[in-house]
Amino acid sequence: MNALIRDQRLRQGSYAWPAHNKATGSFADWWVRMLLSREGADHSRLRRLANPAFSPKLVRKMTPEFQDMANELIDSFIDAGQCEFVSQFSEPYATQVICSLLGLPRSEWRGLAELAVDMGLALGVTFKQDEAKINAATDKMYGYAKMAVETLKQNGLGDDFLSMLVKANEEDKAALSDQELYDMIILAIFGGIDTTRNQIALAMDTFVQHPEQWKLLGEQPDLARAAVEEVMRVRPTVTWVTREALEDFNYQGLDIKKGTTVHLFSQAAGTDPNAFENPGFDITAKRQPHFGFGAGAHHCIGHFIARGDMTEALSLLAQRLHNPAYNGEVKWLPDSGNTGAITMPLKFDRGI
Repeated sequence: MNALIRDQRLRQGSYAWPAHNKATGSFADWWVRMLLSREGADHSRLRRLANPAFSPKLVRKMTPEFQDMANELIDSFIDAGQCEFVSQFSEPYATQVICSLLGLPRSEWRGLAELAVDMGLALGVTFKQDEAKINAATDKMYGYAKMAVETLKQNGLGDDFLSMLVKANEEDKAALSDQELYDMIILAIFGGIDTTRNQIALAMDTFVQHPEQWKLLGEQPDLARAAVEEVMRVRPTVTWVTREALEDFNYQGLDIKKGTTVHLFSQAAGTDPNAFENPGFDITAKRQPHFGFGAGAHHCIGHFIARGDMTEALSLLAQRLHNPAYNGEVKWLPDSGNTGAITMPLKFDRGI
C-alpha cells in the first residue's frame, strides 16, 4: 500500500468513475475538472492556492468555534437521553464547520447538507440510477457557489477560504479561472461535509463496539487526537483509494498493464497484522501512520481541518454522552469505496 500509493507510474484513478458508470451531466463534468482529478502542474497549481486555507494555524484559530458548535448540538438533545446521531450531530456539525471555513452563514447548513447528500450518491453503486438527482444537486451547488461569490464581492473580502480564492481569481485568472473558482468551492463544500459526516458517525459506531475505549476517552479527553487517528486506521470512510497505471510495469511479480485500474485497500492496510502489532482498536497505542487520508501527491488537502474538528467533537461527545448504545437499526450507505451511516439511533446516559 505505502509503495503503490506513492508510485509515480500510477495516477489518481477515480477521475474515470463517471465514465465507468456511463454517467453524463453536470456532476460528471465537474468531477473530471476539479482538483482531485488533476495531475502534474495543474494539480500542483490548484493545490498551492488552497493549501493556506487548510493550515494548522487556521485549525488553532477555529478550535473555539469547533467546541462551540459541538456543545450547541449536544445541548439540543442531551436532556432526551437519545438522538439520531447523523441528523442531530455528525451532519450539522460537519456542515457548520465548512460554513465557518468558507465564511458562509452557519444558518445555511441544512440546505448545503441536503445537496451534499444528493451529490454523495455519485460515490456509490447506485450512481447511474440516481444520476438525475445527482446532477440536479450539482446544478444547485453551482448556483450557490456563484451567489456566494457575488455576495462576498458586494460585502467585501475577509480572511476566510472563500475570500482567499476570490482574491486569487481577481488577481490572476490564469492562476485560477472563474470555472476553477466555482469548482473549488463545490469541492470544499461537498468533500468537507460528506467525508466528515461519515467519519464522525463511523467513529461513534466503533466506540459503541468498544465501550471501554469510550469510557477511557471521556476520562482522558486529551486522548481525542489519538482516538481520531485510531478510528481512521480501523474504520476510514474512504475504504480504498483508486489509481490507474500510466505505463506497463511489474510490481513484485505482478504485471500491471497501462490503463489498469488499481484499488488500494486503505482499511485492510490499516489493520494488517504484518504491519501493526496487536491491530485491535486501542486509542492508547503508538501507531505508524495510517492511510485514512491517503498519501503522496493526492494526500487529503483538508486533513488538518478534519483532524482538528473531529478531535474536538470526540472529546466533547465522550465527556457528555456516557454509555452510548444503539436504540434501533443503523442504516448504512450502499457498498462502495466510501462508507458511512444514513441514520444511527443512539441512547446514552448524561455526562457533564
